Amino acid sequence: MGAMTTGREPVQGVLRAAALPALAAPRKRRAPSARQCLVGAFWVAGTVAAFACYLWLARTRAVDSDGAAQALQAWAMLHGNPLLRGWWLSDVSFYTTELPQYMLVELVRGLNADVVDIAAAMTFTLVMLFAALLAKGTARGRAAIARVLIAVGILMAPQLSAGVKIFISAPDHIGTTVPVLLAFLIVDRARQRWFIPVIVSVVLGIAAVADTLVLFIGVIPLALVCTVRVCRATLAHRKPLRSQSYDLGLGLGVLAAAGVADVVLAVLRAAGGFVVQPPIAHLSGVHQLLHSLNVAGQGLLLLAGADFLSPGQSHPELAFEWLHLAGLVAVGLGFVVAIRRFWRATSLVDQVLVAAIVLNLASYVLSTQAGSVLATREIVAVMPLSAVLAGRLLGDRLVAIRWAPIAALTVLAGYVAGLGYTLAQPSAPPDNQQLTSWLAAHHLRSGLSGYWQANIATLTSGNRVQVRQLTENGPHLVPYRWEADTVWYEPRQAVATFVVLAPGTSEYPGFMPEHLVLATFGRPAHTYHVGSYLIMVWKQNLLTKLDIAGGSAY
Repeated sequence: MGAMTTGREPVQGVLRAAALPALAAPRKRRAPSARQCLVGAFWVAGTVAAFACYLWLARTRAVDSDGAAQALQAWAMLHGNPLLRGWWLSDVSFYTTELPQYMLVELVRGLNADVVDIAAAMTFTLVMLFAALLAKGTARGRAAIARVLIAVGILMAPQLSAGVKIFISAPDHIGTTVPVLLAFLIVDRARQRWFIPVIVSVVLGIAAVADTLVLFIGVIPLALVCTVRVCRATLAHRKPLRSQSYDLGLGLGVLAAAGVADVVLAVLRAAGGFVVQPPIAHLSGVHQLLHSLNVAGQGLLLLAGADFLSPGQSHPELAFEWLHLAGLVAVGLGFVVAIRRFWRATSLVDQVLVAAIVLNLASYVLSTQAGSVLATREIVAVMPLSAVLAGRLLGDRLVAIRWAPIAALTVLAGYVAGLGYTLAQPSAPPDNQQLTSWLAAHHLRSGLSGYWQANIATLTSGNRVQVRQLTENGPHLVPYRWEADTVWYEPRQAVATFVVLAPGTSEYPGFMPEHLVLATFGRPAHTYHVGSYLIMVWKQNLLTKLDIAGGSAY
């Protein structure tokens, strides 16, 4: 006797057969919701608005020869010298960070002082954007907003003059913070796949070619934290080593990338490329430690926009600086929370941020770099990293306290007002603009002067007036091997017929060795007084009397 059926099997079979194509068909991606579009538009609009603000802010400070030097290097790369053959650079090359950025700007804008301001505004905008995204992490809703506002608020309004110089001026270590924050953002957001350590290592390796600071704020912190995490998992929690392959690969990868960066620099040099000067900092003695700590403390005030110790400030400036102490307190609280939970933290990025801050500050204090507050640029990365840490660790707590959001928004409103006050300052012309205009008007095209008078005149004239830098070396003047091209001093390829003497200012040293000028080049045919400048003109090529081999970098 056959098995009994209910009559429903054929119907179910038909339904299953009809469902198979639907199950096999790939899922269609959902269109972004209105809320997602609104959030995306907010990020785009905020980034554009930030760039406009910081471009305006960059123009409140005069472009100087530091920024001009990088603009001239990018111009040389665009015009047939991609390896910067013959160039003597500083102790930081910026070869894979700011120089490509300057090249892109110059393709659009040409060679002029505005290139420096545009690039500076782009850099700081990227720092703000990556800091905000990294501070947000995976949080949503009110917690995400609180995290972003804390990080952005702390960075929003650099202190007028000195703060703008450090954050939004010529290429400096603030630009190095961009690839480091990008690498940390990848680590924070990406799933633990095998290729993520490769990507992060490539990002940090490229940046290390440009600036060795990457070792202290990116490579060593990541390698150190990954080592701690692997040891803790395998020794304390008895986990197999293969379960820690991600952290192990990340730590070893960034160390390998740093080694590759050194090889790349050596290859560039062997191919005739640029020469980077060795760092002049070294470990300081114990007697200098207290001085270094004092300088570092004032530098942190400056980075936070709260340096009320500087003389000669107006009452509004002092008011905003005192208000910025709230941001410094937030940074301190975030750091304390991070230290307390360092050994039990599950977030790799939180641990790396702590290590990067500590290593950057320690290397600064224990070296001769901390000579004066002007050297604060060496620890400029501390503030973006600290702002991110404060946002990540204090944002959720801020939302949970009833009165805290109101107080925080009040402080943030004060920071916005401070930014508005800074933006209201008049734009500043480039340094030595009077000199450049006079030289161009009198058809003096090629000459010599000090570092702070040379490259800026060349840049602001669009390379129509070329002034090359000199320095003192015993009883004579020699080429200054710092941000300069050897071709500039070759008498068969270049000409110099005048020397400019200029007094110093409160910020920049002058160039007034008249007796050395006479000892090196003899008596001029003509002498002109233009404002505070003394311009001495000869009827011969002065480069024939320069000892190129005896040039000095310091």
